[in-house]
Amino acid sequence: MASFYRKTRIFFAFGLIILGTLVVTLVRSFGGGVPQQFADARLQGALIAQAIVDLSNQSISDLETINKLDRQGSFSEALKMVGVEIQRSQEIRDQAIKLSAELEKMTRALSDLKSFEARQAALESISNHLALISRLVNYSGYLSRLLDVLRVHFEKSFSNRKEVDVLVKQINDEIIAINSFNDQANQAMKRFDDLVRVK
Repeated sequence: MASFYRKTRIFFAFGLIILGTLVVTLVRSFGGGVPQQFADARLQGALIAQAIVDLSNQSISDLETINKLDRQGSFSEALKMVGVEIQRSQEIRDQAIKLSAELEKMTRALSDLKSFEARQAALESISNHLALISRLVNYSGYLSRLLDVLRVHFEKSFSNRKEVDVLVKQINDEIIAINSFNDQANQAMKRFDDLVRVK
């Protein structure tokens, strides 16, 4: 967890520096052309981002199942699902680190894009994916806390229903934001494709 946050902060700092310099260089050139590095990173980044969305959405479904098992008194089965969710949470963090790496590649290649409008669209997509990662950090924190609370509940029969309800709402809010930022990033890349497509 600490390593994930540290790597994410390092990437954010790097991203801010790069994005700042790109604002200065955006007006330098016009025309078509997509660098191969950008195209490759864009494809991988889109796949990773969708995997993150799918994994986080699956977590919500599984949390609902855990809640149902809890109310049925099936604590052993619910505890097993908590273990699965802990593994999925780690997988989501790993995917976020991979996405950060692809966004870094895209950012490095942005200044090589010939079209001013295409660079703006690409920059918007990158910014939305950065925002997605930021909300993912919040999501991971809330999910880890919730899983800890649930594990204590199932192992020691200690219940803190109010905290559980608050954490579930926070997780739902973050997932809504994650889906929204991913949709906005995809829309920006659709504009990008329209701008660089050979007529």
